[in-house]
Amino acid sequence: MSITRRAALILAASAALAGAAHAQDKYPARPVTLIVPQAAGGANDAIARVVAQKLTEQTGQQFIVDNRPGAGGNIGTAFAAKARPDGYTLMLTTNSAHVINPALYKSTGFDPVKDFEPVAGVATAGYVLVAHPSFPAKNVSELVALARQQPGKISIASAGNGTLNHLIGEMLGKATGIDLMHVPYKGAAAAVTDLVAGQVQVSVQSLPSSISFIRSGKLKVLGTVNEKRVAALPDVPTIGETVKGFGSTPWYALFAPAGTPKAIVQQLNAEINKALEAKDVQEKLAGVGTEPYKANPEQLATVVREDLPRWARIVKESGASID
Repeated sequence: MSITRRAALILAASAALAGAAHAQDKYPARPVTLIVPQAAGGANDAIARVVAQKLTEQTGQQFIVDNRPGAGGNIGTAFAAKARPDGYTLMLTTNSAHVINPALYKSTGFDPVKDFEPVAGVATAGYVLVAHPSFPAKNVSELVALARQQPGKISIASAGNGTLNHLIGEMLGKATGIDLMHVPYKGAAAAVTDLVAGQVQVSVQSLPSSISFIRSGKLKVLGTVNEKRVAALPDVPTIGETVKGFGSTPWYALFAPAGTPKAIVQQLNAEINKALEAKDVQEKLAGVGTEPYKANPEQLATVVREDLPRWARIVKESGASID
């Protein structure tokens, strides 16, 4: 073999190796698992599937939703915390699982700060104070007045002790000085079912679980929980417009296991932000009563750090605890 031909073969081999190395460096180079620590069919699952579909389109690699429910989100979150930090296992979760559970459970199996890299905000959910149509009060002011006349007699349903809608109900009671009779259920669906049937009088519910009943007239809205009016119900006042300082906006966000390379975190943040700008994604999120929520890793980290002590105080004041 001539020296010229040998040199050409060496150059070709080097180029092939360089190309293979470049392909390996490209992220994502294979399917990505998106852990959802809640059951299929809920708000977080719906959001995750919208996002996963768009990320698949944008990157050319499959983003596969993997539901791992249990223990209020602790099982899936602990699983994600222990995953290899290579960008191929991510988690889309809610504030209730990530920053409220540590105050509710004696042991969650994860540290919300040390075990995760914040990646991006994804969505915020509309939450509403709803009532059976026969309930006398038409708004928050009338509810407060009625509750003061009948302390401890107006029933307020929740998805269970320590759930987000239970704690928001406790916040409302503390902010207004009223005493409502808490009726815990095993899940939001059961609470809404009994509310529609008139077995209980009021409840705090997410829009994804209640919007169809509101639109059909089977439930009426007394006010929205969020700090700002929600896009799905622009004419409905926030509770904060009546009760100064009241407001809470539940969020959904993307996290990666601690130690995930910063370059991958930044790339994922850019992909999520691009997805949230797409009209079809915005329409699908609106369809489940949610809105896009953009936050970079630093902003999301700040939200987590600030929310942890705030919700710990609310949980303590409510007396809620889960072993």
